[in-house]
Amino acid sequence: MRGLNGKNVLITGGAGFIGSHLAEPVLEAGAAKLVILDNFFVGKMGNLSAVKDKTNVIVYREDASDLHAVEAVVRNEHIQVVYNMATMALNYSFFNPHTACMVNIRIADTLLHLLRNGEFESLIHMSSSEAYGTALYAPMDENHPLNPTTPYAAGKASADLMVKSFCNLYNLDAIIIRPFNNYGPRQNIDGGLAGIIPVTVRRVLAGEKPVVEGGGLQTRDYIYVSDTCRALISAYGHDGLGGEIINLGSGTEYKIIDIINYICSYIGYKGEIEFREGRPADVKRLCASSEKAKNLLGFEAEISFEEGMAKTLDWYLSGYH
Repeated sequence: MRGLNGKNVLITGGAGFIGSHLAEPVLEAGAAKLVILDNFFVGKMGNLSAVKDKTNVIVYREDASDLHAVEAVVRNEHIQVVYNMATMALNYSFFNPHTACMVNIRIADTLLHLLRNGEFESLIHMSSSEAYGTALYAPMDENHPLNPTTPYAAGKASADLMVKSFCNLYNLDAIIIRPFNNYGPRQNIDGGLAGIIPVTVRRVLAGEKPVVEGGGLQTRDYIYVSDTCRALISAYGHDGLGGEIINLGSGTEYKIIDIINYICSYIGYKGEIEFREGRPADVKRLCASSEKAKNLLGFEAEISFEEGMAKTLDWYLSGYH
């Protein structure tokens, strides 16, 4: 077993939803220095309010796909461990498909270049269940075929293949974590890039109708963000996992229409729901097997859907920022 105690840690995309939540347990694990790198495309400085004023936390406004910028940060801050959380949101695929795909590949290329050259020691690379596409069987384990249906997902799948191939060829210390649908406080609620939970909250609070696309019978496997972060910390703690791909999920699937109805009931919305045509390339079913995470990391999701939704919706209702 190893740990983050005394390590200099970099989180790319660290001002985003999951990245900002990860910052706190990284510090609690005893990291000597925490470096946040984010271009603030959707990340917010407010997400870092709990950590940004600590003397051992440094924030850089840089792009994680910029090799020279990341190299300078890694060298200057003597980084040892990198958590790669940087990406563009899935919905970015629908109006800038090329960048939505390529940004994931370029970030992986940048970090693998530096890792291979010995600029840092260990990489924990964040993937996405979207790389699998619609379930061919459920629960979906790590041997499920990759069938990405959007440019974002194609970029995620391609980046994963890069990481795994570099591990095979150069024996690098890199682990691929493939979470299913994360939710919780700080998930982006603004603009056209928000996920179904925050966008439904935003619409209801703005006096608009919630929207269901494609009938709402699509299913998702939701995992609360603190559970994901706990697994990310544990992943580094178990050495000898270079090249492994590890799913994170609850093993329970929820229909989108049920999620929207749950939000409406919690908030007290009793109006109509607007039904629209489905999005092109939308995944129809996701349901995770986390047996590998349990066997390798001793990980199981702890936050129930009801508890997680209460934490999430109460945060939005208290005045998100």
